[in-house]
Amino acid sequence: MKLNLIYEGKAKKLYTTEEEDMLIQEFKDDATAFNGLKKDKIAHKGELNNQISIAIFEHLKTKGIPTHFIKKISDNEMLVKKVSIFKIEVVCRNIAAGSLVKKFGFREGDKLASPLVEYYLKSDELGDPLFSEEHIFALKLADKHDLSVIKKMTLAVNTILIEFFGKRGIDLVDFKLEFGKTQFGNIILADEISPDTCRLWDSQSGKKLDKDRFRFDLGEVEEAYQEIKNRVV
Repeated sequence: MKLNLIYEGKAKKLYTTEEEDMLIQEFKDDATAFNGLKKDKIAHKGELNNQISIAIFEHLKTKGIPTHFIKKISDNEMLVKKVSIFKIEVVCRNIAAGSLVKKFGFREGDKLASPLVEYYLKSDELGDPLFSEEHIFALKLADKHDLSVIKKMTLAVNTILIEFFGKRGIDLVDFKLEFGKTQFGNIILADEISPDTCRLWDSQSGKKLDKDRFRFDLGEVEEAYQEIKNRVV
């Protein structure tokens, strides 16, 4: 049973339940970009992201990746394990896009020689800046063991999802992950994996099937999310 709202972010809400170690994660139709400077609503986005995330979390579980997902509650809600979230957004990149192009001079679409893992401070106030492992340790956001587990798990997820999406005619360009610790101190994957948090391109046409359609006014945003859902669910 959904009880009290304890968190509301750009795309999701979290509610307490009768079980102390479980929460309900509700996906919203709200869409934001550029640190909240651009805002709108996308019809059915919450339902689509919930169903896509569930399908991916279930697949990751079969491959030995621990996640916070427990079960589907409704079209736009899932029951999840309560975790203490690391204030670190982990980005893994396979193909140059986004800030790699804008800030570092890569050419969009170039395949990287090996996956590139980046860390961003989870802070809306500071604009989620890119930062280093040394910054993470200095800020005491994670210790060396925690970060080693997080990086290893990120690369494992990347390998699994490249194959998962590839079989469905989709290139996994890059994606963002968030991790948390359970009450027992175990590090698990949390948040979501969806077109909101991944760059996904059609393998044949190169068409963008993700949030970039909203960011850059490319149109057919709902249709792109629906296309991803149709291929993965």
